[in-house]
Amino acid sequence: MSLRTVLFDLDGTLLPMDQDVFVKTYFKGIAAKLAPIGYDPKQLIDTIWAGTVAMIKNNGHKTNEEVFWDFFSGIYGEASRNDEQYFEEFYKTDFQKVQYVCGFDPKAAELVHKIKDTGICVVLATNPIFPSIATESRIRWAGLMPEDFELYTTYENISYSKPNLEYYLEITRRLSVSPKDCLMVGNDVDDDMVASQIGMRVFLLTDNLINKNKVDISVFPNGSFEQLSEYLEKMLI
Repeated sequence: MSLRTVLFDLDGTLLPMDQDVFVKTYFKGIAAKLAPIGYDPKQLIDTIWAGTVAMIKNNGHKTNEEVFWDFFSGIYGEASRNDEQYFEEFYKTDFQKVQYVCGFDPKAAELVHKIKDTGICVVLATNPIFPSIATESRIRWAGLMPEDFELYTTYENISYSKPNLEYYLEITRRLSVSPKDCLMVGNDVDDDMVASQIGMRVFLLTDNLINKNKVDISVFPNGSFEQLSEYLEKMLI
């Protein structure tokens, strides 16, 4: 079986992190940024959470960005759309401080570059619930550059989210590849391993494993970055 494209998750995969700590630190920062312009921190966090759920449920009729801001303005009024500039300013400045709660594994960037050197296409299949400015920052935190990827999904450029199978199918359509010629690498059993249902091969990275439903992970190829590298080498022989 040929391998034409490798899809990587970001948070907890290429970028080591405790997701709960990351989310808590992120929300604390954005609430502090927007409080001076009148946003109650608790209500703001609750609204962003609910807007995120709306993006995850997106059925393709709008981009995730449009879904989020339609929801947000439904809570705060149409004038709140003008406050997107404050969100963007947060991602340019205070969001960069969130990096300190993330880890760093040089093996992640090394493996991405190694795969690219073989001529295989590399995609960043991170859940597209963040704007590009935030996603590009997190790519750099992982020791990579946005241009290292043929495609990286953000809330501006796609209309589905994980674990919706249409998210993965949309990526294959854009790249004109068959799912059977792809490998999805991620650390979340529910969000990432679901790609196997459309015929993609999968590898579950266990260094920062998320397995909320306690699925038997032995049904998936799995392991550390070293084991992933060995798995890929065997696949490419």
